[in-house]
Amino acid sequence: MAAGSAASAASRVFLAFLGAVAVITVLLAVLLSIQAQNTQRAEAEAVTLAVARTIAEMPEVAAAVQSGSAASATARLQPIAVRIMDDTPIDFVTIMTTEGIRLTHRDPAEIGRPYLGTIGPALEGRTLTEEAVGTLGPSLRSVVPVVSDGEVVAMVSAGITLGSVGSGVVRQLPFVVAIAVALAAVGLAAAWLAGRFTRRIAGDLPASAVRDAVSSYESVRTLGEALRAQTHEHGNRMHTAVALLELGRTDEAIGILTETSRQSQELVDQVAARRQGDPTVGALLLGKAAQARERGVEWTAEIDPAAPRSALTPVDAVSVVGNLIDNALDAAAAGPAPRGVRVVFAPAPGGALEISVSDSGTGVPPELRERIFAHGFSTKPAGAEGRGVGLALVRSIVEASGGGVDLAENPTTFQVILPGRRQ
Repeated sequence: MAAGSAASAASRVFLAFLGAVAVITVLLAVLLSIQAQNTQRAEAEAVTLAVARTIAEMPEVAAAVQSGSAASATARLQPIAVRIMDDTPIDFVTIMTTEGIRLTHRDPAEIGRPYLGTIGPALEGRTLTEEAVGTLGPSLRSVVPVVSDGEVVAMVSAGITLGSVGSGVVRQLPFVVAIAVALAAVGLAAAWLAGRFTRRIAGDLPASAVRDAVSSYESVRTLGEALRAQTHEHGNRMHTAVALLELGRTDEAIGILTETSRQSQELVDQVAARRQGDPTVGALLLGKAAQARERGVEWTAEIDPAAPRSALTPVDAVSVVGNLIDNALDAAAAGPAPRGVRVVFAPAPGGALEISVSDSGTGVPPELRERIFAHGFSTKPAGAEGRGVGLALVRSIVEASGGGVDLAENPTTFQVILPGRRQ
């Protein structure tokens, strides 16, 4: 791509993929970090509960608490608590009386002081796991009753500080980073392949040139459909008129031919009245009128003689108007009777052109009002009638020219404002 030229379509595809990969990678890294934190927390809760239950079920604990004074109980239980704290990831083991007085603690100076935390459920014979602030700071701890002969004689609290939980998350960060880097690498490769594939198709053409190519195709397509319908309609009427003439029913044959001429002439007169009108768009309207009659849709076209010619090229103008009419015809034909499409060309403030295309269809659901303009989105099935290109192309062309597209309801109306062509 030459310096200073517009970004090619391939470059834009590459950058779009790269941006999507970056966003997805960051989101995944955040989600994995949150998942790691939740996992560490769940494991900490499970470990504290398991250790507290194991200690509470040790016969020597109940025996020590019931054997004599608090001092003798501490002498027998503190070594057990220290050994467990040394051999497990538990940060503290506190065995306490039913009054909540500590018999063991990581800091011997805290022995004999009240336990800081909830003990009510344990006194009732139930277990409890909570987050609370104690002498070692915030922690996750489980409190389990020590039961002897059906009575609660003491309680055991085993806990892990939140700092220890956080260190466990830190240990998993290399895994998270590795996953994020791997995803970024795969995404970068995909972006490069997408850019290379686009370059093979579009070369170094700027994105605007690719859009112009699509617009040209859409213009040819919609004009072709209009001319086919017009040719088919005239052919049918001519065959009918000839048959009537052969049967000697001259007046009916003349009536059919006259009606055909009158309907076309009315639209021709409106088009011709616009001194600044686009003849290509006029030809399109004539063909679309025939296409509407072919599909059983009532056609109404109102063209204000004062409506200016838009700043669009004939190809883009046909693409915009043709796609809007195609969309309206599809909606009207699929909707309930009476079926109709109305096209209006009128002047807008500031020398602009307003094009309104309304249909009698069932309308656009609120949740789809923005999605219908997205590339590749279509409410129609895939295939010739389900291109997913039309409205996206319309918005792209209109906004590139400095205009705008709006959608109204009751009836469904696409309103386009285009800058007028400077003389």
